[in-house]
Amino acid sequence: MTSIPDLIRKKRDGGELSDGEIRTFVGAVSGGTIQEAQTGTSSSTLLRRIRHLKASPSLNETGRPSRFIAVCVRQVPMISGRGLAHTGGTLDKLESIPGFNIHQSAAQIRDILGSVGFCIVGQTETLVPADRVLYALRDVTSTVDSLPLITGSIISKKGAESLSALVLDVKFGRAALYKDLEGAKELAQQLVTTGNGLGIRTGAVLSRMDAVIGRCVGNSLEVIESLEALKGNGPDDLMELVTTQGGMLLLMTGLASDLSEGKKKISDAVIGGVALSKFQAMMAAQGVANETARSLCSAKTDYFKVLRKSKHEMELKAPADGVVADVDGLVLAEVLHKLGAGRSKAGEPVNHSVGAELLVSLGQKIKKGERSMMMMMMMMMMMMMMMMMMVVVVVVSSGILINSCTFRCFLAAAPLRRSGSDFRPDKSTAERSDC
Repeated sequence: MTSIPDLIRKKRDGGELSDGEIRTFVGAVSGGTIQEAQTGTSSSTLLRRIRHLKASPSLNETGRPSRFIAVCVRQVPMISGRGLAHTGGTLDKLESIPGFNIHQSAAQIRDILGSVGFCIVGQTETLVPADRVLYALRDVTSTVDSLPLITGSIISKKGAESLSALVLDVKFGRAALYKDLEGAKELAQQLVTTGNGLGIRTGAVLSRMDAVIGRCVGNSLEVIESLEALKGNGPDDLMELVTTQGGMLLLMTGLASDLSEGKKKISDAVIGGVALSKFQAMMAAQGVANETARSLCSAKTDYFKVLRKSKHEMELKAPADGVVADVDGLVLAEVLHKLGAGRSKAGEPVNHSVGAELLVSLGQKIKKGERSMMMMMMMMMMMMMMMMMMVVVVVVSSGILINSCTFRCFLAAAPLRRSGSDFRPDKSTAERSDC
């Protein structure tokens, strides 16, 4: 039997692993018989040597759920991950809701899908077990932006869900892992090719992420913004992204005749309250108390009676009259990461209450002293944040560029809480979908 060092050496020297060798590696990772150093070395080797990926079910051999149909009006399972580097993690955000349980067995997932229609869960020892280990190590091995590892992580989870159709949101820009359009296109093509290779009808939307999407950044704040969006009060850019991607999925599955009809159906589901009702039902099915779920989804609610709010807040005001010309989403994400909203190594807790709320929009005229940002953070980190935030927003005033802070920030309070077909969108659709 080939040893793990032999597999690493073969890949390091440019060789291609057979299906059997891939199964050996995945089994060792998921079974815990491979040393962490070897796993880390394998990740780095993959980053340097892999030029293409072939579709393989090996990442998903354990705990495959029954066949699901990823259509918004039918069943939508989602196996998600935690935050990596400056990026936020869906699971971290959902765990800011008291009682929300991301750990569900395959049988429980089937039950939730049968009764609710969708669920959001994490990797387990029986559900994409190798990805659970590799995903956690990407932060500490500097392979967060590795194209093959990103592709393997995303498609392994989607393969385990046995989807019939999939739309992927591939980001590019300052605040994304891939800074330029060409890099994002390469990733999107790899994802689409690999997904289709597994029999999943796969498409991708390329969306720009230079500034903040919506108005909120941070775990609990993004939950609040999502709930507001489900209540019909979402920011325009966020709703455009949601309706476009949802509309594409309906188009791919034959539930809409064109993108316009698909977007309208998604919008109608939000306006009519169906989407909010489904989210409330999912929260209850995944451990949130019924009263808590009802409270969060009610028309008029004080979110911070349910979600943890930090004890410290600070408003930042514009230093001069001008127009908001730019918002640097990456700087903001990195600041909040250092303040506790993210983690620097696998297993670290995150502070769900840390975040920032943008109070202005690009192109908006603002006056000196006007409230522009509110932040929540740890008091000991306030001075560092103040220094770093000076490069977040650029305000144009009388032809001069002025660095300005334009957010509401939420300050952390201890203790921390632990936490198959060849579908291709036509060119015109893909261009219209670029955000």
